[in-house]
Amino acid sequence: MQLFVEDSVFDEIDSCSVFTPVKNTQNDGLFGTGGVRKALSDLFLDEDSGIGMENDTDDSIKYFDNVVKSDTAAVCGTLGDEPREHDVQAVVDRLAEEEDLVSDGSGSYRLPTITGKHRDLKNISNTTVKNLIEGKYHDTISDYKIIDCRYPYEYEGGHVQGAENIYTREAMSEFLHRHNTNKKTILIFYCEFSSERGPKMCRYLREKDRELNSENYPALNYPEIYLMYGGYKDLFQNHKEVCEPMEYKPMLHADHADDLRYFRAKTKSGTAAEKKRKGSRIRF
Repeated sequence: MQLFVEDSVFDEIDSCSVFTPVKNTQNDGLFGTGGVRKALSDLFLDEDSGIGMENDTDDSIKYFDNVVKSDTAAVCGTLGDEPREHDVQAVVDRLAEEEDLVSDGSGSYRLPTITGKHRDLKNISNTTVKNLIEGKYHDTISDYKIIDCRYPYEYEGGHVQGAENIYTREAMSEFLHRHNTNKKTILIFYCEFSSERGPKMCRYLREKDRELNSENYPALNYPEIYLMYGGYKDLFQNHKEVCEPMEYKPMLHADHADDLRYFRAKTKSGTAAEKKRKGSRIRF
């Protein structure tokens, strides 16, 4: 995948001392004029770096200009003193170089990941989710939450054991603002196929988490988040023993045509209102 970004974007970044302790050279290290281009390009393409979280993988690169332009000033303006500046440099450096690093730079991902359609997200198999529920990762993971992004009638017709049904942006924002004292809590998102609703909600959570912690970048409430590859459909086919009830109701079920229209309209109206409030601003 190639990344094309106008030089004006990097010129704006180059004006921030956080990224350019030495300016106007092409070989001045990672955070020089040439280095910042490579660092940010690598970071944008790094899975779950937090950049491009608003968009599907195939479309996310074209939003890179907006991401950088809208938040370079915010990040630069919140650093305060020299030690803080060095901390951010170190984290961005690590995020660019270590692909298995969680999005606040505090450690590595603890679940085994697989390659998925959404390259900007960390994908895990439904077998990994089954093993997690059955306690096979209890030595490394003490707390986790599973987010079902399908509509309520789908959720009620069968869901992953212990999953919470969150299908609107408003509900996701409320979830994020709940007091989370355990920064080691991992989140796992899914929808019917983990093709659209799950990935979009996952990205929305990361975007809002960045906004919530903008004064303390790169801190996050939930630095370790995953997408269950294949969604509920594949999990039900392979491991229905971790489904409750052990049933599967598809979104396009004939008995729920009216419900589908209602919930689809509800989620779209919420999305439109959110976009109107924030304009085109995207935080990484």
